Amino acid sequence: MSVSDGVEVSTVVYISAAEAYAFIHDFPRYANYSKYLQEVRQRGDGDIGTEYELEFEWWKLRYVARSEVTATDPPNGLSWEIVKDLDANGDWTVEPIASTELPDGREEAVRIRLRVDFRPGSADRSAIDLPRFVSLSWVIEKVKPLIQDEAERVVERIVRDLEGESREVTLDISRTSA
Repeated sequence: MSVSDGVEVSTVVYISAAEAYAFIHDFPRYANYSKYLQEVRQRGDGDIGTEYELEFEWWKLRYVARSEVTATDPPNGLSWEIVKDLDANGDWTVEPIASTELPDGREEAVRIRLRVDFRPGSADRSAIDLPRFVSLSWVIEKVKPLIQDEAERVVERIVRDLEGESREVTLDISRTSA
């Protein structure tokens, strides 16, 4: 079994659980928030079994990942996995926050959590057309920190759009490696 890496990013958003779930369920919209995700093509209605083709572009590389929704639990979250070229999966969860914990002037809040687990060693070396003298292991080491940065960027942008205004967002970030 290969070594796995993971990242989890969460933050509090001042909206209802239903609003948060509706947002994370609308996956093609994510391309609006990502620096490296150029386009999302959807096959299905967004529920279990829906496949997404995710077109990424970074440096001199272009890659299309294919993911599938593996579980949905409205309004609590959904799970997904990459179905070609890489062993990876993750989920979005929506956790309501008790009204007694809300700051003054806020009526609702949820903690939105994005978790991604991946096994870099499982990458299909033939899936990416690498420039001459560039190894896949070099690319993987460069991409690992980009995944965390991208997760942070996406969550910050989502909060701004969901709440309808900019504010300082506190992100809880953890990285795992096994």
